[in-house]
Amino acid sequence: MSHHPGSAGPHPLLDRVLTSDGSLPFALLRRHGGTEVEVLTGDVVDADLLRDIPLDGAPVLAVVPYRQARERGFTVHDDGAPLRCLVVRESERVALPDALAALPPEPVAAEPLGFDTPDDEYAGIVRRVIDDEIGQGAGANFVVMRSFEARTDAAPVPTLTSWFRALLTHEVGSYWTFAVHVPGPGAPLALAGATPERHLTLRDGVARMNPISGTYRHPASGPTREGVLDFLRDTKENEELFMVVDEEMKMMSALCPDGGRIVGPYLKQMARLSHTEYLLEGRTAVDPREALRLTMFAPTVTGSPMENACTVIARHETRPRGYYSGFLALFEPDGASGGYSLDAPILIRTAYLHDGGRVTVPAGATLVRHSVPEHEVAETRAKAAGVLSSLGLVPRGAAPDAVVDLNAQEGVAEALAVRNGQLAEFWVRPQDTAVAAPEPSSLTGRDVLVVDHEDQFTTMLAHQLGHLGMNARVVRWDAVDDVLAADLVVLGPGPGDPRDHDDPRIAAVTRRIHERVAAGRPLLAVCLSHQVLAGLAGFPVRPLPAPRQGVRLDADVLGTTAAVGYYNTFGAYVTTLAADNPVARLALEPSVDADGVLTALHGPGVASVQGHLESVLSADGIAVLERLVRHVLEVPDGVGRGALGVR
Repeated sequence: MSHHPGSAGPHPLLDRVLTSDGSLPFALLRRHGGTEVEVLTGDVVDADLLRDIPLDGAPVLAVVPYRQARERGFTVHDDGAPLRCLVVRESERVALPDALAALPPEPVAAEPLGFDTPDDEYAGIVRRVIDDEIGQGAGANFVVMRSFEARTDAAPVPTLTSWFRALLTHEVGSYWTFAVHVPGPGAPLALAGATPERHLTLRDGVARMNPISGTYRHPASGPTREGVLDFLRDTKENEELFMVVDEEMKMMSALCPDGGRIVGPYLKQMARLSHTEYLLEGRTAVDPREALRLTMFAPTVTGSPMENACTVIARHETRPRGYYSGFLALFEPDGASGGYSLDAPILIRTAYLHDGGRVTVPAGATLVRHSVPEHEVAETRAKAAGVLSSLGLVPRGAAPDAVVDLNAQEGVAEALAVRNGQLAEFWVRPQDTAVAAPEPSSLTGRDVLVVDHEDQFTTMLAHQLGHLGMNARVVRWDAVDDVLAADLVVLGPGPGDPRDHDDPRIAAVTRRIHERVAAGRPLLAVCLSHQVLAGLAGFPVRPLPAPRQGVRLDADVLGTTAAVGYYNTFGAYVTTLAADNPVARLALEPSVDADGVLTALHGPGVASVQGHLESVLSADGIAVLERLVRHVLEVPDGVGRGALGVR
């Protein structure tokens, strides 16, 4: 971006921003690790769809609301929040000390009003989500928002710029610190924040995502070695992170032809909280606007599986989200490629200034099967507190005499490294190695139809099938026109109750099982589809005593112990089979775990598996997948890239 050549003062553009009457659109950015503040001004353009963001050679900063999830057909409370773009016409960079000296010295006066959803009401929502959603198979985790509210009589520009200075001064570890003011049709859009999380970057053909999950709330006296080690050993916090990594790897598999690679984990330390995170990376040539569409929105602020998470959010949040869980997206011309690079942080830890001086600071907690409602209430308070304390809306408290560098503490690096012992090597090693052309085998070139039942684990399945040399394509369940043509059909996972045959997805799974079986065509069913198959074969299906969402188990699969990741609330159980339907007559042989739950079924030309072989938790996943595929296709065993040796 070009430097503004103005003549007044050393930082003319920043001076213009600070003295503006509110009519000048601007953005102030300090990006990760930066020693400068970027000052941007230009023209304001609203777009309807992400593909309409105007990339005409100038840099563009887009503010993307949560309602854009409708582009993917997802359910949202549509508040009409605009997808607003600042097309940059002038810019300058200001050294951080100079910017701090120029910005208003203190946050403006504001009256705190408290959370819009009281603590006891939010705790009740948490209980309902655990019982009625996770407990009924709707998904593995969900993020529910509430907002802290305040009001101020100060004008927008001094409010935003003083907030920006306070966040620069009092928050640490942010990916972006920013203030954005973009007047446009209707109310102006005004926000300032210090977000810890990158959503997506694209540069030089490399896509990177940065799932962050798990929260260590620092005590008032400051973080401690013992506290962070307890956090790193916590089962709930570990599983929470792996769930979001799985969900973002689904996105990477859709975005990057060669899939994604997992790097990390890392510990991100901020002023009041610390989080664990991974970095995911892969290569792509997708237009950055389409890349954003494919990855709406981060599971760390919505849940998984993504489509049903949006439905669950709409059921339990009574207010539209506005821009919470959306993202900023900075598109910059890339002279080398002639295209655009992208840097898109998630809109969390952000304060919004509305008409009439109303201030909101949204925050959400990730709810999983182990969640304790009172702890999730405290987590939303802690997440909001970093922004609120910086802005003077809650007491800052006394700063510890010395801030402990948690990453430097003895045992922290080792505790982080232990997590990778649970990950599948397939997703950890570089993808240019993982997806090298497989040696020709009896699987090479086979056509596979992977049917998606609203869970994009199917993109990871298709990627692994491609690694085995097969030609896999993913088709949504309601768009399949021919279930018999493909050499192999893989009926994928999805949310819901497998016994509910009034659900159109369950009815479709049932119909396609019967069609493939009647035609004698090879069939593999995964998770939800495995449960439907088991039910048709006469095995009783019922809720598990406790959901297995984001759990890795060592269990029997086809007579061999395999480490596989599970995401199921329901299970099929062993029983004596009736022989009064075509599926039961297949004489399916079950594999069973220690609790009597079916882990797999196999018979002539048919197999199913309860676990997610494609999950990052499935250390033996690719090997088991190859065995199952060879079984249903009735081709001989071979030592290919997938045959890594099941334990």
